[in-house]
Amino acid sequence: MTVHADVARRRIKELLGSADEQILRRWSTIAQAPADELRELYQALRSSLAQEGDDLTDVRGLLAELSRSRARQGYTPSDTARAVYSLKEAVYESVEVDGGADALRGFIWFSRLIDDLGLYTIEAYATAREKVIMDQAEQLLELSTPVVKLWEGIVAVPLVGTLDSARTQVVMEKLLQILVDTGSEHAVIDITGVPAVDTQVAQHLLKTVVAARLMGAECVISGISPQIAHTIVTLGIEFGDIVTKATLADALAYTLRCSGIEFSERRRMRIAVRTEES
Repeated sequence: MTVHADVARRRIKELLGSADEQILRRWSTIAQAPADELRELYQALRSSLAQEGDDLTDVRGLLAELSRSRARQGYTPSDTARAVYSLKEAVYESVEVDGGADALRGFIWFSRLIDDLGLYTIEAYATAREKVIMDQAEQLLELSTPVVKLWEGIVAVPLVGTLDSARTQVVMEKLLQILVDTGSEHAVIDITGVPAVDTQVAQHLLKTVVAARLMGAECVISGISPQIAHTIVTLGIEFGDIVTKATLADALAYTLRCSGIEFSERRRMRIAVRTEES
């Protein structure tokens, strides 16, 4: 670093300290952000530049937090980066008032520094936004995969939409957990809302059934439409000894019979509970 460069940097650092409130107010106005939100970042920048070697670790940490906060609030990456870049305009106004050659040379160095921090902010925003999207996707998976109790000892998983590996994992985890919590011995996996069944979807269903059997529960797959039945036969998919039913009602009736509950239909439906003699 030349003597002139060192003097120029020192002059900018002096301006950041002597005109701090003026710069902060102007930065807040240009960035359209509360001064309190920017004050900690500004003070961290001043402290970092006052250290030997201009360590910006604390500044980057605050920028990462600002990016995460704005990503959750729905700001665009441009808005977030612009809030950082606008500091240059606020500082330049103080440089113009100073009018010295050292201040102008120092501003070139400061401008490059802020450009680097702005790029870091965009990267941090992208990472934070990706995390938000992943969290939302997981929440949607949870909401789109309910496990409901149909009867004592009988639970059901109504599936709607495409069944992929990630969703299969969620289905399996929720089903196994509800089997443990309720002690159910029967589970109905209803695929009425699944638009198509191919080999991959069938494999996902089989894995879920096998996992449930390991927990001591038997599964019935319901919602087998004529189109899905035709596809399964055409692809040569084998469900083995897994019971399949056309509708959820048929599956419920089957599991109820397996649980020892008999139906007799006359004018009104009666349910008779069969008990074994002691």
